[in-house]
Amino acid sequence: MSKKAAEHHKKAQEHLTHAARHHGEAAKHHEGGQHEKAAHHAHVARAHAIHARGHAEEAAKAHHEEHGNK
Repeated sequence: MSKKAAEHHKKAQEHLTHAARHHGEAAKHHEGGQHEKAAHHAHVARAHAIHARGHAEEAAKAHHEEHGNK
């Protein structure tokens, strides 16, 4: 795997880890009745998930550029 693809995979993993943490915070705040804080964390989690998807797509693109359809 190319270094470029590997770096994008690592970044995707980091963003998904952050997304999971924010989902946990959202759940905690929602259970505590703090709905504005829950909504904030839910939105941040969504942003991290979107960013992760972008890195995953870039990783696939880098892999394809280096190896073609293999």
